[in-house]
Amino acid sequence: MNIFAFTAVFLTLSQFVSMPAQAQNLSPVPPPVTEVDTGDTNAQLRKEVEILRKSLSSLEQRLGAQEKQNQIQKSAVVPDSTINAAELVTDVKDLDKRVSETEKGQAMDRLHFSGDYRFEFHTIRGNVPSHFDGLGLQNLVVRTMFASPILGRNPTGVTEINNTVAAHYAEYQQFTNNLTFAQLKSAMASFSPQMQQQLFGMLLPSTFVQGYGADTNSLMTNRLRLRFDAKVADNISFTGRLSMYKAFGDSTGVQVFNGQPNSLNMDGNTSGVPNSDQLRVERAFFNWNKIGGTPFYLSVGRRPSNDGPPLNYRQDEMRGGTPSGSLIDFQFDGITAGYRFSDKMVWRLCYGVGYQNGFGNGSLIKSPQDRLKDVHLLGVNLDLIETENTLVQATYAHAFDVTDGFNGLMVLPRNPLTGEAILAPVVLRYTPSANLGAINLVGVTVQRRVKQFDAYVSANLSSTSPNGQTTPFGGLMSDPFETPQGRTGYMGYAGIRYNFPNDSRTKLGFEFNSGSKYWFNFSQAEDDIVAPKTNTRGNVYETYLTHRLSDRFIIKADFIKYLYNFSGSGWHVGAPQPLNSTPILGFPTYKDAQMFTLSLISRF
Repeated sequence: MNIFAFTAVFLTLSQFVSMPAQAQNLSPVPPPVTEVDTGDTNAQLRKEVEILRKSLSSLEQRLGAQEKQNQIQKSAVVPDSTINAAELVTDVKDLDKRVSETEKGQAMDRLHFSGDYRFEFHTIRGNVPSHFDGLGLQNLVVRTMFASPILGRNPTGVTEINNTVAAHYAEYQQFTNNLTFAQLKSAMASFSPQMQQQLFGMLLPSTFVQGYGADTNSLMTNRLRLRFDAKVADNISFTGRLSMYKAFGDSTGVQVFNGQPNSLNMDGNTSGVPNSDQLRVERAFFNWNKIGGTPFYLSVGRRPSNDGPPLNYRQDEMRGGTPSGSLIDFQFDGITAGYRFSDKMVWRLCYGVGYQNGFGNGSLIKSPQDRLKDVHLLGVNLDLIETENTLVQATYAHAFDVTDGFNGLMVLPRNPLTGEAILAPVVLRYTPSANLGAINLVGVTVQRRVKQFDAYVSANLSSTSPNGQTTPFGGLMSDPFETPQGRTGYMGYAGIRYNFPNDSRTKLGFEFNSGSKYWFNFSQAEDDIVAPKTNTRGNVYETYLTHRLSDRFIIKADFIKYLYNFSGSGWHVGAPQPLNSTPILGFPTYKDAQMFTLSLISRF
């Protein structure tokens, strides 16, 4: 980029930042600048620039010739020539200015910048129910497998098991280092139901954990999002968004795994969970519209697949993503092919990849039978009606060959196979170990504005089709030693928001959602600190108040209460356990939680 273009971009950005915003009565936030067809205008500008450059070159040649003549004449004074040289200098400066402003206009025709910064203060109160430590129980089972051959009989109690391990600790380490899940599963299958009941009756009491409170008095976060749009051609555009989201005092980038799905740092939630002070590419895609003059369009890249309807209401934002936020709030790379039936109806076919086995997973050092299948995601989204006041949307998604998780980083405090504590927790790269089957999601969302009220409802179903495989974390909706079965779950979501008659600067909303025992959705990027509320197997109540101190500066107060009925919310692996019956839990989970949040949001 030459100096003219660079200066033009800088000056125009400065003007853009200081430009006053206009309040919008019907839209939650001012809409982005509409892209206008500038093809003919750009062509005319290029011609003008070329003419100006030629004039500038001619004037520079004349000025050089004049200066050379003055050097030959030395001390001779030619008043007319001096005047002509001064005029030439003035003309050159004038042309420089005109060329610079023209190139500035061209640069800003190509780029548009915007963004937002959000500060949040949270206070959390939560309760973990009384339960049996599932990993502790698994550890005692492994220790029993080791101790029994040494004793020549079944141990008489937990004390004898631990003493035997301590006396042969080197052999025990060698035993666990070579232990596989298949061996553990085979050993458990060799026990009759009566023997399993007797064994667990002996081991369970020592793993009991009394219920306790899990409170956080203050948790503060920063979130910065930078968006840029560019018009590549008359029917091709590019959109990108970079995001930084961090908790005060933490830029480690990796969380200690606590059993919640948002404590695993993976591709789908890198900008939806407090992570670090790094800017990450949340979105990057192009749109190719009206292909061949038809209503077809193509979009490829990192998809706008989070903040979809109706989740945008609680954030006082425009619709932020394509699919229903009740089903999918998950970042992924993919391709969308669409057809615009009209300005009010759009059909989209979406494809994505959740796990790629062929890169970064050591496929070359694995035998063919040990390599996993890729996880492919296919979805259909139909906006049946989309107007200023109404949205009716249907979404269907199918995940093929789902694995027991996705590639990610975490600090794992305990070994999920042996249950042993990892004494020096380190950052680990989690890699899936098995394909478990397929998952289906389907939902319908309806939004409607009537006078001062926004009302919205969403009805959703999920179902699993397991292939019989399980892992140390379990199978599809089953525990590690169970045979998985197909399960169906459902979730309902409803909300209403009142827009005060002060140009809609103040909004008061109430929302409720309820999920069943086997409910699951892809919501890992939903940035509720406690847990994504839409994946809850239980009930969630939320009320919020937003007020625009100015068009682009918002203050928000929010209260949300979670009432969990079953464990495993947000997970497709593991069997849900009722939380009111002292369940066996692999990791602690909330029985109930409530969070108050105060937010300050600046949009620019």
